[in-house]
Amino acid sequence: MIRFILLVIFLFSFLILSIPVFFVEWVIGKFNREMRDYSSLRIVQWGFKVILKITGVSVTVIGEENVPDEPVLFIGNHRSYFDILLTYSRCRRLTGYIAKKEMERYPLLSTWMRNLYCLFLDRHDMRESLRVIRTAIDYIRQGISICIFPEGTRNRGEELTMLPFKEGSFRIAEKTGCAIVPMSMNNTAAIFENHIPRIQKVHVVLEYGKPIYPNQLEPEQRKNLGTYCQNIIQETINRNAELV
Repeated sequence: MIRFILLVIFLFSFLILSIPVFFVEWVIGKFNREMRDYSSLRIVQWGFKVILKITGVSVTVIGEENVPDEPVLFIGNHRSYFDILLTYSRCRRLTGYIAKKEMERYPLLSTWMRNLYCLFLDRHDMRESLRVIRTAIDYIRQGISICIFPEGTRNRGEELTMLPFKEGSFRIAEKTGCAIVPMSMNNTAAIFENHIPRIQKVHVVLEYGKPIYPNQLEPEQRKNLGTYCQNIIQETINRNAELV
């Protein structure tokens, strides 16, 4: 429980102290938008790294050199809230995450998310979902990477399982021609979700796969792009299970 309490104290302190920071970031943005964007990115990454330090989690990272220096679509399996912290803290470029609509209700946190090009998806509103996908496509074209968890929600099933990937997520890559970078994560639910509210000091594995360019795939692979990418992630988490 001590880790959980420390995490809550840090999170609330970070958000409250963010109020004057938002004003400073706004002023910076008036003169240099790129500087503001990267300043916001590094501040949030610092906060995430502190939280991960509090949890005591150790991370084995594999294949980070596979991430090209260009806007990409990150996809990954999703079992824990900590999946976002683990992956976002390692982003070298501006990256917007697609989050569930409910996250928009949290003040200050949602402000940081908007500043970092995150998009809020209503999974029950098809028209709104299409709008979010179109905005994500625009972001890629502006040089901003996008991260989405194609299962659509956190998987609460057994370790090494995944929910079916939603094919609509992959329109972002199909329409822009950007690379898809698969992220495979093992043991992240063991940090918190498996024993709420306790936070456990555990070892997790994060592997970045080789970039997948849809226009270089065979027609059948392109037709079933979600399944093709899910199989890659499934094979990886199965292989990395022995590393945990």
